[in-house]
Amino acid sequence: MNPMACWVLSAAALLGHFGLHLALYNRLNSLGWPRRRIKRTEKVLFVEMWLTLLAVLVFYPDVVRRMFAGTMVWSDLPWPLAVYGGVCLAAWLVFGLPWLLWRPIFRWEWADAPRRVDVVDVAKTLGRPLPRSLKCRWQSRLPMNQIFDLAVEEVLLPVPGLPKELDGYRIAHLSDIHLTGDVAPDYVRYAVDRASQWMPDMMALSGDIIDKQPCIDWLFDIFSGAKASDGCYFVLGNHDTRVVDSWQTREAMDRAGWTDLGSRVLPTTVRGVSIELIGNEHPWFARPVITQPPKKRSDDAQQTHASERPFRLAISHSPDQVFWAQRHGIELVLAGHTHGGQGRLPLVGPLLSPSFHGSRFASGDFWKPPTTMHVSRGLGGVHLLRVNCRPELSLLVLKSDGR
Repeated sequence: MNPMACWVLSAAALLGHFGLHLALYNRLNSLGWPRRRIKRTEKVLFVEMWLTLLAVLVFYPDVVRRMFAGTMVWSDLPWPLAVYGGVCLAAWLVFGLPWLLWRPIFRWEWADAPRRVDVVDVAKTLGRPLPRSLKCRWQSRLPMNQIFDLAVEEVLLPVPGLPKELDGYRIAHLSDIHLTGDVAPDYVRYAVDRASQWMPDMMALSGDIIDKQPCIDWLFDIFSGAKASDGCYFVLGNHDTRVVDSWQTREAMDRAGWTDLGSRVLPTTVRGVSIELIGNEHPWFARPVITQPPKKRSDDAQQTHASERPFRLAISHSPDQVFWAQRHGIELVLAGHTHGGQGRLPLVGPLLSPSFHGSRFASGDFWKPPTTMHVSRGLGGVHLLRVNCRPELSLLVLKSDGR
Protein backbone atom coordinates (compact mmCIF):
# COMPACT_ATOMS: atom_id res chain seq x y z
CA MET A 1 0.00 0.00 0.00
CA ASN A 2 1.19 3.53 -0.76
CA PRO A 3 2.63 5.04 2.49
CA MET A 4 0.42 8.14 2.24
CA ALA A 5 -2.67 5.99 1.69
CA CYS A 6 -1.65 3.83 4.65
CA TRP A 7 -1.34 6.85 6.95
CA VAL A 8 -4.61 8.35 5.76
CA LEU A 9 -6.46 5.06 6.22
CA SER A 10 -4.97 4.52 9.68
CA ALA A 11 -5.80 8.08 10.76
CA ALA A 12 -9.36 7.73 9.41
CA ALA A 13 -9.83 4.48 11.35
CA LEU A 14 -8.48 6.07 14.55
CA LEU A 15 -10.73 9.12 14.21
CA GLY A 16 -13.61 6.79 13.40
CA HIS A 17 -12.92 4.95 16.67
CA PHE A 18 -13.24 8.15 18.72
CA GLY A 19 -16.10 9.46 16.59
CA LEU A 20 -18.06 6.25 17.07
CA HIS A 21 -17.80 6.56 20.86
CA LEU A 22 -18.74 10.24 20.73
CA ALA A 23 -21.83 9.40 18.67
CA LEU A 24 -22.80 6.65 21.11
CA TYR A 25 -22.32 9.02 24.08
CA ASN A 26 -24.55 11.68 22.52
CA ARG A 27 -27.30 9.22 21.69
CA LEU A 28 -27.08 7.46 25.04
CA ASN A 29 -27.96 10.72 26.76
CA SER A 30 -31.03 11.19 24.56
CA LEU A 31 -32.66 8.08 25.99
CA GLY A 32 -35.25 7.99 28.74
CA TRP A 33 -33.25 5.50 30.79
CA PRO A 34 -32.77 6.01 34.54
CA ARG A 35 -29.79 8.26 35.25
CA ARG A 36 -27.88 5.55 37.10
CA ARG A 37 -28.03 3.21 34.11
CA ILE A 38 -26.90 5.95 31.72
CA LYS A 39 -23.94 6.93 33.91
CA ARG A 40 -22.92 3.29 34.32
CA THR A 41 -23.06 2.75 30.55
CA GLU A 42 -21.06 5.96 29.95
CA LYS A 43 -18.26 4.70 32.20
CA VAL A 44 -18.20 1.32 30.47
CA LEU A 45 -17.96 3.03 27.05
CA PHE A 46 -15.19 5.35 28.23
CA VAL A 47 -13.10 2.52 29.67
CA GLU A 48 -13.72 0.31 26.62
CA MET A 49 -12.63 3.12 24.28
CA TRP A 50 -9.16 3.30 25.84
CA LEU A 51 -8.83 -0.42 26.55
CA THR A 52 -9.42 -1.16 22.86
CA LEU A 53 -6.50 1.06 21.88
CA LEU A 54 -4.33 -0.42 24.62
CA ALA A 55 -5.18 -3.95 23.46
CA VAL A 56 -4.06 -3.09 19.91
CA LEU A 57 -0.72 -1.76 21.23
CA VAL A 58 -0.16 -4.80 23.46
CA PHE A 59 -1.31 -7.63 21.19
CA TYR A 60 -0.46 -6.22 17.75
CA PRO A 61 2.72 -4.13 18.15
CA ASP A 62 4.02 -5.16 14.72
CA VAL A 63 0.83 -3.92 13.06
CA VAL A 64 1.15 -0.58 14.86
CA ARG A 65 4.79 -0.29 13.78
CA ARG A 66 3.85 -0.93 10.14
CA MET A 67 1.05 1.65 10.37
CA PHE A 68 3.52 4.34 11.47
CA ALA A 69 6.05 3.18 8.87
CA GLY A 70 3.44 3.36 6.12
CA THR A 71 3.96 -0.25 5.09
CA MET A 72 0.72 -1.77 6.34
CA VAL A 73 -1.34 -3.90 3.94
CA TRP A 74 -5.01 -4.18 4.79
CA SER A 75 -5.23 -7.82 3.64
CA ASP A 76 -2.46 -8.76 6.09
CA LEU A 77 -4.31 -7.43 9.14
CA PRO A 78 -5.43 -9.95 11.77
CA TRP A 79 -9.17 -10.50 11.36
CA PRO A 80 -10.21 -8.80 14.65
CA LEU A 81 -8.38 -5.61 13.60
CA ALA A 82 -9.70 -5.83 10.04
CA VAL A 83 -13.30 -6.18 11.26
CA TYR A 84 -13.06 -3.39 13.84
CA GLY A 85 -11.14 -1.17 11.43
CA GLY A 86 -13.96 -1.64 8.93
CA VAL A 87 -16.49 -0.68 11.62
CA CYS A 88 -14.51 2.50 12.40
CA LEU A 89 -14.31 3.44 8.72
CA ALA A 90 -18.04 2.71 8.30
CA ALA A 91 -18.67 5.11 11.21
CA TRP A 92 -17.52 7.89 8.88
CA LEU A 93 -20.41 7.11 6.53
CA VAL A 94 -23.04 6.55 9.22
CA PHE A 95 -22.07 9.34 11.64
CA GLY A 96 -19.12 11.31 10.24
CA LEU A 97 -20.47 12.60 6.94
CA PRO A 98 -23.85 13.65 8.43
CA TRP A 99 -21.90 15.32 11.27
CA LEU A 100 -19.92 17.34 8.73
CA LEU A 101 -23.07 18.23 6.81
CA TRP A 102 -24.84 19.62 9.90
CA ARG A 103 -22.02 21.97 10.94
CA PRO A 104 -23.39 25.42 11.89
CA ILE A 105 -21.20 27.15 9.29
CA PHE A 106 -23.19 25.47 6.50
CA ARG A 107 -26.55 26.46 8.10
CA TRP A 108 -28.30 23.46 6.55
CA GLU A 109 -31.97 23.43 7.66
CA TRP A 110 -31.44 26.64 9.61
CA ALA A 111 -34.02 29.41 9.63
CA ASP A 112 -32.84 32.87 8.62
CA ALA A 113 -33.37 34.57 11.99
CA PRO A 114 -31.51 37.87 12.54
CA ARG A 115 -30.56 38.49 16.15
CA ARG A 116 -29.24 41.26 18.34
CA VAL A 117 -27.05 40.09 21.21
CA ASP A 118 -26.35 41.89 24.48
CA VAL A 119 -23.73 40.13 26.64
CA VAL A 120 -24.13 40.76 30.36
CA ASP A 121 -21.60 39.94 33.07
CA VAL A 122 -24.28 39.06 35.61
CA ALA A 123 -21.97 39.01 38.64
CA LYS A 124 -20.63 42.46 37.78
CA THR A 125 -24.12 43.80 37.04
CA LEU A 126 -25.49 42.57 40.37
CA GLY A 127 -22.37 43.68 42.22
CA ARG A 128 -21.98 40.44 44.17
CA PRO A 129 -20.35 37.03 43.68
CA LEU A 130 -22.54 34.26 42.30
CA PRO A 131 -20.65 31.04 43.24
CA ARG A 132 -21.96 29.32 46.38
CA SER A 133 -19.59 26.35 46.38
CA LEU A 134 -15.83 25.97 46.25
CA LYS A 135 -16.15 23.97 43.02
CA CYS A 136 -18.08 26.77 41.33
CA ARG A 137 -15.73 29.40 42.70
CA TRP A 138 -12.60 27.92 41.15
CA GLN A 139 -14.22 26.70 37.92
CA SER A 140 -15.75 30.13 37.27
CA ARG A 141 -12.22 31.58 37.29
CA LEU A 142 -10.88 29.23 34.63
CA PRO A 143 -9.72 30.97 31.42
CA MET A 144 -12.42 31.26 28.72
CA ASN A 145 -15.18 30.04 31.07
CA GLN A 146 -18.35 31.99 30.21
CA ILE A 147 -20.82 30.57 32.75
CA PHE A 148 -21.86 34.01 34.04
CA ASP A 149 -21.61 35.89 30.71
CA LEU A 150 -25.30 35.84 29.85
CA ALA A 151 -26.16 36.44 26.19
CA VAL A 152 -29.52 38.20 25.97
CA GLU A 153 -30.49 37.48 22.37
CA GLU A 154 -33.41 39.24 20.69
CA VAL A 155 -34.31 37.06 17.71
CA LEU A 156 -36.58 37.94 14.78
CA LEU A 157 -37.91 34.45 14.23
CA PRO A 158 -39.69 33.73 10.91
CA VAL A 159 -42.60 31.31 11.38
CA PRO A 160 -44.23 30.21 8.11
CA GLY A 161 -47.98 29.96 8.56
CA LEU A 162 -48.05 32.41 11.45
CA PRO A 163 -51.49 34.08 11.61
CA LYS A 164 -51.19 37.75 10.75
CA GLU A 165 -52.64 38.68 14.16
CA LEU A 166 -49.57 37.11 15.81
CA ASP A 167 -47.02 38.99 13.70
CA GLY A 168 -44.69 40.65 16.20
CA TYR A 169 -45.76 38.37 19.07
CA ARG A 170 -43.08 38.36 21.81
CA ILE A 171 -42.00 35.22 23.66
CA ALA A 172 -39.30 35.16 26.34
CA HIS A 173 -37.76 31.67 26.25
CA LEU A 174 -35.76 30.31 29.18
CA SER A 175 -34.32 26.81 29.40
CA ASP A 176 -32.05 24.52 31.41
CA ILE A 177 -31.92 26.39 34.70
CA HIS A 178 -30.19 23.52 36.57
CA LEU A 179 -30.52 24.63 40.16
CA THR A 180 -27.81 22.59 41.89
CA GLY A 181 -26.97 24.90 44.78
CA ASP A 182 -23.56 25.75 43.29
CA VAL A 183 -24.78 29.06 41.86
CA ALA A 184 -26.70 31.71 43.79
CA PRO A 185 -30.39 31.98 42.82
CA ASP A 186 -29.75 35.66 42.04
CA TYR A 187 -28.33 34.56 38.67
CA VAL A 188 -31.56 32.99 37.41
CA ARG A 189 -33.66 35.68 39.09
CA TYR A 190 -31.75 38.26 37.07
CA ALA A 191 -32.61 36.43 33.84
CA VAL A 192 -36.29 36.21 34.81
CA ASP A 193 -36.38 39.91 35.72
CA ARG A 194 -34.61 40.85 32.49
CA ALA A 195 -37.14 38.81 30.51
CA SER A 196 -40.04 40.51 32.34
CA GLN A 197 -38.62 43.98 31.68
CA TRP A 198 -38.79 43.18 27.97
CA MET A 199 -42.59 42.98 28.43
CA PRO A 200 -43.18 39.70 26.57
CA ASP A 201 -46.60 38.47 25.57
CA MET A 202 -45.66 34.99 26.81
CA MET A 203 -42.87 33.39 28.82
CA ALA A 204 -41.81 29.78 28.20
CA LEU A 205 -39.46 27.53 30.17
CA SER A 206 -38.38 24.34 28.41
CA GLY A 207 -37.29 22.13 31.30
CA ASP A 208 -34.35 21.05 33.49
CA ILE A 209 -35.27 23.36 36.34
CA ILE A 210 -34.08 21.39 39.38
CA ASP A 211 -31.14 19.09 40.09
CA LYS A 212 -31.01 19.11 43.90
CA GLN A 213 -33.98 18.66 46.25
CA PRO A 214 -33.28 21.67 48.56
CA CYS A 215 -33.43 24.05 45.58
CA ILE A 216 -37.18 23.46 45.24
CA ASP A 217 -37.54 26.01 48.04
CA TRP A 218 -35.93 28.62 45.75
CA LEU A 219 -38.49 28.34 42.98
CA PHE A 220 -41.13 30.72 44.30
CA ASP A 221 -38.61 33.47 45.00
CA ILE A 222 -36.98 33.09 41.57
CA PHE A 223 -40.02 32.72 39.33
CA SER A 224 -42.93 34.47 41.06
CA GLY A 225 -41.81 37.85 39.68
CA ALA A 226 -42.13 36.72 36.05
CA LYS A 227 -44.55 38.84 34.05
CA ALA A 228 -46.09 38.10 30.65
CA SER A 229 -49.50 39.32 29.51
CA ASP A 230 -50.60 35.92 28.13
CA GLY A 231 -49.03 33.82 30.88
CA CYS A 232 -45.92 31.88 31.83
CA TYR A 233 -45.67 28.18 30.89
CA PHE A 234 -43.19 25.40 31.66
CA VAL A 235 -42.35 21.75 31.06
CA LEU A 236 -39.88 19.50 32.88
CA GLY A 237 -36.80 17.73 31.54
CA ASN A 238 -34.59 14.76 32.34
CA HIS A 239 -32.77 16.45 35.23
CA ASP A 240 -36.10 17.19 36.90
CA THR A 241 -36.42 13.45 37.53
CA ARG A 242 -33.46 13.61 39.93
CA VAL A 243 -35.51 14.94 42.84
CA VAL A 244 -37.55 12.61 45.01
CA ASP A 245 -40.88 13.63 43.46
CA SER A 246 -41.10 15.79 40.32
CA TRP A 247 -44.60 16.83 41.36
CA GLN A 248 -42.99 18.95 44.08
CA THR A 249 -41.34 20.98 41.32
CA ARG A 250 -44.62 21.28 39.42
CA GLU A 251 -46.47 22.41 42.55
CA ALA A 252 -43.77 24.96 43.43
CA MET A 253 -43.91 26.43 39.92
CA ASP A 254 -47.69 26.53 40.14
CA ARG A 255 -47.45 28.52 43.39
CA ALA A 256 -45.08 30.90 41.58
CA GLY A 257 -47.82 31.56 39.00
CA TRP A 258 -46.56 29.38 36.14
CA THR A 259 -48.76 26.97 34.16
CA ASP A 260 -47.64 23.36 33.83
CA LEU A 261 -47.83 22.25 30.17
CA GLY A 262 -46.23 18.87 30.79
CA SER A 263 -47.75 16.13 28.59
CA ARG A 264 -50.85 18.16 27.79
CA VAL A 265 -52.56 20.23 25.12
CA LEU A 266 -54.01 23.54 26.33
CA PRO A 267 -56.41 25.33 23.96
CA THR A 268 -56.46 29.08 24.41
CA THR A 269 -57.02 32.33 22.52
CA VAL A 270 -54.32 34.92 21.90
CA ARG A 271 -55.02 38.21 20.10
CA GLY A 272 -58.28 36.70 18.93
CA VAL A 273 -56.50 33.67 17.40
CA SER A 274 -57.17 30.12 18.56
CA ILE A 275 -53.94 28.41 19.50
CA GLU A 276 -52.95 25.13 21.11
CA LEU A 277 -50.14 25.24 23.66
CA ILE A 278 -48.53 21.81 23.77
CA GLY A 279 -46.03 20.43 26.30
CA ASN A 280 -43.71 17.58 25.30
CA GLU A 281 -41.43 16.05 27.97
CA HIS A 282 -40.72 12.82 26.08
CA PRO A 283 -38.90 10.45 26.63
CA TRP A 284 -38.73 11.16 30.38
CA PHE A 285 -42.46 11.71 30.78
CA ALA A 286 -45.44 10.87 28.56
CA ARG A 287 -46.02 12.60 25.25
CA PRO A 288 -49.22 14.63 24.91
CA VAL A 289 -52.09 13.07 22.99
CA ILE A 290 -53.04 15.15 19.95
CA THR A 291 -56.26 13.75 18.56
CA GLN A 292 -56.90 16.11 15.64
CA PRO A 293 -54.65 15.30 12.66
CA PRO A 294 -53.00 18.24 10.87
CA LYS A 295 -55.04 19.51 7.96
CA LYS A 296 -53.61 20.24 4.57
CA ARG A 297 -52.08 23.68 4.26
CA SER A 298 -53.57 26.04 1.73
CA ASP A 299 -51.68 28.42 -0.55
CA ASP A 300 -52.46 31.39 1.68
CA ALA A 301 -51.84 29.98 5.14
CA GLN A 302 -52.09 33.31 6.90
CA GLN A 303 -55.63 34.06 5.71
CA THR A 304 -57.10 30.59 6.11
CA HIS A 305 -55.19 29.25 9.10
CA ALA A 306 -57.81 30.13 11.69
CA SER A 307 -60.57 28.41 9.73
CA GLU A 308 -58.53 25.19 9.38
CA ARG A 309 -57.43 24.58 12.97
CA PRO A 310 -55.67 26.38 15.87
CA PHE A 311 -52.08 27.53 15.55
CA ARG A 312 -49.86 25.03 17.37
CA LEU A 313 -47.00 26.06 19.64
CA ALA A 314 -45.07 23.36 21.52
CA ILE A 315 -42.63 23.64 24.40
CA SER A 316 -40.40 20.58 24.30
CA HIS A 317 -37.42 19.85 26.50
CA SER A 318 -35.55 17.95 23.77
CA PRO A 319 -35.12 19.14 20.17
CA ASP A 320 -35.35 15.47 19.15
CA GLN A 321 -39.13 15.95 19.18
CA VAL A 322 -39.01 18.14 16.04
CA PHE A 323 -39.97 15.21 13.80
CA TRP A 324 -42.89 14.40 16.08
CA ALA A 325 -43.87 18.08 15.74
CA GLN A 326 -43.67 17.80 11.96
CA ARG A 327 -46.03 14.83 11.94
CA HIS A 328 -48.55 16.74 14.03
CA GLY A 329 -48.42 19.96 12.03
CA ILE A 330 -46.94 22.02 14.88
CA GLU A 331 -45.77 25.37 13.53
CA LEU A 332 -43.43 26.44 16.37
CA VAL A 333 -41.31 24.45 18.84
CA LEU A 334 -39.24 25.90 21.68
CA ALA A 335 -36.61 23.49 23.03
CA GLY A 336 -33.42 23.26 25.07
CA HIS A 337 -31.62 20.27 26.65
CA THR A 338 -28.44 20.35 24.54
CA HIS A 339 -26.78 23.48 26.07
CA GLY A 340 -25.38 24.36 22.66
CA GLY A 341 -22.84 21.59 23.20
CA GLN A 342 -21.52 23.27 26.41
CA GLY A 343 -18.43 24.15 24.36
CA ARG A 344 -17.95 25.03 20.70
CA LEU A 345 -14.84 24.81 18.53
CA PRO A 346 -14.16 27.62 16.04
CA LEU A 347 -15.81 26.84 12.68
CA VAL A 348 -16.45 23.21 13.70
CA GLY A 349 -19.05 24.08 16.35
CA PRO A 350 -20.21 21.69 19.08
CA LEU A 351 -19.09 18.09 19.56
CA LEU A 352 -21.02 16.96 22.64
CA SER A 353 -24.79 17.11 22.47
CA PRO A 354 -27.21 14.79 24.31
CA SER A 355 -29.39 14.10 21.29
CA PHE A 356 -30.32 11.18 19.07
CA HIS A 357 -29.18 13.42 16.19
CA GLY A 358 -25.85 14.32 17.77
CA SER A 359 -25.02 18.03 17.50
CA ARG A 360 -27.36 18.60 14.54
CA PHE A 361 -29.83 20.62 16.66
CA ALA A 362 -27.43 21.72 19.42
CA SER A 363 -28.69 25.32 19.35
CA GLY A 364 -30.12 27.88 16.97
CA ASP A 365 -33.17 28.30 14.73
CA PHE A 366 -34.30 25.52 12.40
CA TRP A 367 -36.88 25.02 9.67
CA LYS A 368 -38.33 21.54 9.15
CA PRO A 369 -41.54 22.15 7.20
CA PRO A 370 -44.07 22.95 8.55
CA THR A 371 -42.17 23.42 11.83
CA THR A 372 -39.90 26.23 12.98
CA MET A 373 -37.81 25.29 16.01
CA HIS A 374 -35.78 27.50 18.32
CA VAL A 375 -33.23 25.66 20.50
CA SER A 376 -31.78 27.61 23.42
CA ARG A 377 -28.29 27.08 24.83
CA GLY A 378 -29.91 27.35 28.27
CA LEU A 379 -29.01 29.35 31.36
CA GLY A 380 -27.10 26.87 33.49
CA GLY A 381 -25.73 23.37 33.74
CA VAL A 382 -24.43 20.72 36.08
CA HIS A 383 -21.00 21.15 34.46
CA LEU A 384 -19.86 24.62 35.47
CA LEU A 385 -17.84 25.25 32.33
CA ARG A 386 -18.86 26.91 29.06
CA VAL A 387 -16.33 27.62 26.34
CA ASN A 388 -17.33 29.74 23.33
CA CYS A 389 -20.91 28.89 24.28
CA ARG A 390 -22.48 31.56 26.47
CA PRO A 391 -25.68 30.86 28.42
CA GLU A 392 -28.69 32.27 26.64
CA LEU A 393 -31.88 34.17 27.39
CA SER A 394 -33.93 34.16 24.19
CA LEU A 395 -36.28 37.04 23.43
CA LEU A 396 -38.22 35.89 20.37
CA VAL A 397 -40.20 38.20 18.11
CA LEU A 398 -42.35 36.07 15.79
CA LYS A 399 -42.55 37.20 12.18
CA SER A 400 -44.76 35.89 9.42
CA ASP A 401 -42.88 34.35 6.51
CA GLY A 402 -44.16 33.57 3.04
CA ARG A 403 -42.51 30.18 2.60
